[in-house]
Amino acid sequence: MRISSSTVSLTVDDVPASSAFLATHFGFTERMAADGFASLSRDDDAVDVVFLRRGLEVLPAGLRDRHADGVIVAFVVDDLEAEQERLRGEGVAITLPIREEPWGERLLLVTDPNGIVYELVEWVQPTVTGAR
Repeated sequence: MRISSSTVSLTVDDVPASSAFLATHFGFTERMAADGFASLSRDDDAVDVVFLRRGLEVLPAGLRDRHADGVIVAFVVDDLEAEQERLRGEGVAITLPIREEPWGERLLLVTDPNGIVYELVEWVQPTVTGAR
């Protein structure tokens, strides 16, 4: 199998709000949009994101009224502190400030107007070496 690209598709109530959040704060560009739909990507091809409005008939009946919940979209970054300060400067509320996990994951969380959680991750040397 060859995968040529990756897209995350999220069902939300307010497509323009989530689209604007990604464009404003994470450098995404809206490539296609229509009523209840927006497709965004970045020039670095990291990942594409599609927002679909809840209730849209293109969705299967069993998924049509569901909201993207419990999903965390993660972006790996080079300088987590700089990203946290940039986001704060842009007025983005930090849902979870920088924390470091023993397995080497440094992360922070922000949440868009539809409740979609974005995790910014920076990998560092783990503080644990395994079981004793």
